[in-house]
Amino acid sequence: MKKQYVVIGLGRFGTSVAKTLVDQDAEVLVIDANEEKINQALSYATHAVQADATDEQALKSLGIRNFDVACVCLGEIQSSIMAALICKDQGIDLVLVKAQSEVHAKVLYKMGVDKVVFPERDMGIRVAHNLLSSNILDFIELSEDYGIAELEVHPAWAGQTLIDVDFRKKYGINIIAIKNASGSVNVSPLPGDIIMSDDVLVVIGSEEQIGKLERSGER
Repeated sequence: MKKQYVVIGLGRFGTSVAKTLVDQDAEVLVIDANEEKINQALSYATHAVQADATDEQALKSLGIRNFDVACVCLGEIQSSIMAALICKDQGIDLVLVKAQSEVHAKVLYKMGVDKVVFPERDMGIRVAHNLLSSNILDFIELSEDYGIAELEVHPAWAGQTLIDVDFRKKYGINIIAIKNASGSVNVSPLPGDIIMSDDVLVVIGSEEQIGKLERSGER
């Protein structure tokens, strides 16, 4: 069953998160008080609703308790705190909030928010990829089309060599480094190198191919 995501606040950051989640075939509800932004979101989001995110009854009526992940991307600090508090009270498993400052972040963490991000440090696309897959540990956008991702090793890969799995032929991506459990990094992996279960693979490829790997049941 697909995870369901709610994105609250459609500024540049929130819009980027929402669009990337949708591009990766996720079910996404977007909420914003601005009618124009909601009308624009109707073209890409699964559902788009104009509502005040600080209104507890309004969010309850939208059934946000049924969502797995909430991304609160509001620009005003008080509003983001209120929306995050409502999401936590509704029992959403993972609540991520965009913070404006270190003090704002500390308040959010004290409230029990699961993850805080700063737009200057965490691009919306990167955050969305991290949310979509437990196997994707990190994602860095290189361009509109290409990125670098860190992946946990799927059990099916453990004990095999890189050439056995053949990531380039099967998924269209290249392995550029392997991190092992001791923290050392092999920056020039060879085709015959064996993949260990606790390794982390650093891969480079197109957004489309990494997305395919994220959605693949063979991960």
